[in-house]
Amino acid sequence: MTGKVVVCGVGLIGGSFALAIKAAFAGHRERKSAVAARRSSPVTPRIVGMGRTRAALEEALRLGVIDEIGTDWASALKGADLVLLGMPVGQMEPVMKALVPHLEPQTLVTDGGSTKSDVVAAARAAFGDKIAQFVPGHPIAGAEKSGVTAAKADLYVDKRVVLTPLPENAPESVKAVRKVWEICGARVSELPADEHDRVFAAVSHLPHLLAFALVHDLATRDNSDHLFGFAAGGFRDFTRIASSHPEMWRDICLANRRALIGEVDAFMTELLKTRVLLAASDAAGLEAMFATARARRDAWLDSLHVVGE
Repeated sequence: MTGKVVVCGVGLIGGSFALAIKAAFAGHRERKSAVAARRSSPVTPRIVGMGRTRAALEEALRLGVIDEIGTDWASALKGADLVLLGMPVGQMEPVMKALVPHLEPQTLVTDGGSTKSDVVAAARAAFGDKIAQFVPGHPIAGAEKSGVTAAKADLYVDKRVVLTPLPENAPESVKAVRKVWEICGARVSELPADEHDRVFAAVSHLPHLLAFALVHDLATRDNSDHLFGFAAGGFRDFTRIASSHPEMWRDICLANRRALIGEVDAFMTELLKTRVLLAASDAAGLEAMFATARARRDAWLDSLHVVGE
């Protein structure tokens, strides 16, 4: 990567990607991967921002997240090495169709979408015989805040990025996209797109749906203000992700609805089992369930600490 990176969607994901690249090439972060990358590519790429709203792009320029605002795809893509699509998944297909006619042979395109099967289908429709230039990806590093003001250079440090390469992708193309994410500090792994969507329906999309549903339930009750007046730390922790971007999560849930409905059904079954334990005053059953959940969560947290060391 020696010249230009185009970021379409300069919010949390795209803006943080831009800042991470700038920080790595400027030497603001002492990471082995970044040091190695600077030795082989000493020139800091120029970041061009594209997006729906001029105001967001101007804010990104003012904050130093991007170096220039792209006015059209033809000029933005001229000489570009990489394009990151950072908008909600529901917006990707029209953007792909707009950029593909101007795509140069050396330019790779990747994305930050939280679902992959739908994005791959959209890419196949848009890219046609240029599909080998699209390497799908998903950074697992979101937050409940959104917009360019939430972007930060270290968002991806020690976070996981999942690539879902296509059969048409050349190995060197996948390697190049992997390297960029590693420059940002991420740990990169690969999954087939359909497996990715099943996994994240369980561990990401369902938790967000439950958080939104719980807060919505309480917010629409007649005594809502009274209830929220007594909410404290446990409620705050459980519902933190209900502050996430509604449009983005609408698109994610609908795009992955088949896998997500399966997880909702499985959770409803688990909830009914829990209700049976409560109705039967089954203290031993409840404690056993709680103990199993606690042990598995603690083991997961311990594994995160080991990886981050």
